[in-house]
This record gives sequence, C-alpha cells and structure tokens, in this order.
Amino acid sequence: MSTIAALPQLITALMTAQNNYDSNGFAALFAANAIVHDAGETYNGPAEIKQWNEATNEKYRVTLEPAEFLTHENGGILTVMVSGNFAGSPAPLKYNFAFDDEKINTLSITS
Repeated sequence: MSTIAALPQLITALMTAQNNYDSNGFAALFAANAIVHDAGETYNGPAEIKQWNEATNEKYRVTLEPAEFLTHENGGILTVMVSGNFAGSPAPLKYNFAFDDEKINTLSITS
C-alpha cells in the first residue's frame, strides 16, 4: 500500500497533465500498445488516448484529486475525486493502472 504522498511518478505526472488539460503530456505517459477502458469504450495507443483525453477535457473540464492509492503487483488502484462539468460532480472514481517503470500499459476507469 502507498500513501498519497508517495504516488508513483507516472501517476503524479498523469494527474498533473490532466489538471493542466495537457493532452499531449497525458498521452505521452502511455506505452505504444497501451489500452484505456472508460465508460464502456476502449482506446488503443497514445494517439487514440490523446483524442479521448482532448474530447473529455473539452466536454467536462475534468480535474483529479487523489484520495487513496493501493499498489498491486504491476501497478495500482488510485481512487480519485473527479470534478468537472457533469452531473454529480465531484464523484469518486477508481483508476486501475498497470505499468512498467517508464510507461502506463493499461488504465481502466470504474466507479
């Protein structure tokens, strides 16, 4: 288990990019064959992930505030409070990551 103060650098960088609406920086954190699962949709590779992030930023202006991080063998689950232009904001979501030392391989977002 990790504390919020000790988040992996990849997760800190992802939250910073998201909170700055930096889709280029956000997508650059993902491996070439990375997959994101969100709201019943799947996005493959940094180009699709960037497009998804840009569209989400434009529509919802999402920001993330970490609440808890639990590690597992090759990643972790980050619980975040997600705020933005949507009904029910802010809302807790779980970001389930798999990563290596350098890039995010998968991200599945669930409620």
